[in-house]
Amino acid sequence: MSIGGNIEYINGLKEKAAVKSGRKGEDVLLVAVTKLHSTDEINEAIKCGITDIGENKVQEIMDKYDRVDPVRWHLIGHLQTNKVKYIIDKVSMIHSVDSLKLAQEIDKRAAQHNLTMDILIQVNSAMEESKFGITTEETGQMIRDILDTCPNVRIRGLMCIAPFEENPEDARPYFAEVKKLYDEFSKLEHPSLDFKYLSMGMSNDFEVAIEEGSNLIRVGTMIFGARDYSKKMG
Repeated sequence: MSIGGNIEYINGLKEKAAVKSGRKGEDVLLVAVTKLHSTDEINEAIKCGITDIGENKVQEIMDKYDRVDPVRWHLIGHLQTNKVKYIIDKVSMIHSVDSLKLAQEIDKRAAQHNLTMDILIQVNSAMEESKFGITTEETGQMIRDILDTCPNVRIRGLMCIAPFEENPEDARPYFAEVKKLYDEFSKLEHPSLDFKYLSMGMSNDFEVAIEEGSNLIRVGTMIFGARDYSKKMG
């Protein structure tokens, strides 16, 4: 199937899952994950309706940025503090904030560019050692610390990467736990907090994530096919 056909198919699944949770497909943002995919493939996806793309690595954003058609960029992978300066004026949102130190660096660089950077707090609800993110218990304090010290950062919600499960149903409890946190902290009132996004679900589990309340899914393989890790994309 073509990239356009894949996107159409995903949107159909997205619609069905959203209806199950009392919403519409249009209420869920599809972010195309473009890691290791070429700019030609990315531009084809944009022509087929993709408005937002997510990259895992700063270097790939730098390499592709000027050759990709107008689109909103998201940094969805782990971000080192010393690389924030390279993408602060290029991305619309950083999904993977997992420390106060990183948030403060984002705040510093955003102030230098006279902008406010939207971020998500990455929650590791399964407490997997192989994944980044803070625990559910640490989330409240992290949010309060960022609000107290980072005026050029706006917290837009939470992000979660559930463990890969052969049966996506097995990931449901992890999504449900983060949705509960999302609902709790979205009630807080602060000028630098505006919960809008619950970023949960990837190619293998996005339908379950949507049913549990996700309104932003990060899908790569189902759009572009399997990645060839032997190639360096340009």
